Amino acid sequence: MTQSKSPSEPAGDPWHAFGYIVSGVFVYGLIGWGLDRWLGTSFLVAVGILLGAGFGLYMTFARFNRAADPGQPSADQDS
Repeated sequence: MTQSKSPSEPAGDPWHAFGYIVSGVFVYGLIGWGLDRWLGTSFLVAVGILLGAGFGLYMTFARFNRAADPGQPSADQDS
């Protein structure tokens, strides 16, 4: 019997990982840039970019390395 993935399981698409990282860098870099303009500083854009990259990596890791539910049989088990 072949098991199919449910729609809620992550597909493992590398473009999703790329999107998380790029969007994190963009959004937090933009927030840092705005705070730099507002506060008259010049370092918050770099902090925002680094935080965005870190959060993007975290989101990628959290999405694609979720532990399988104990009640669900894994994909490599034959039933």
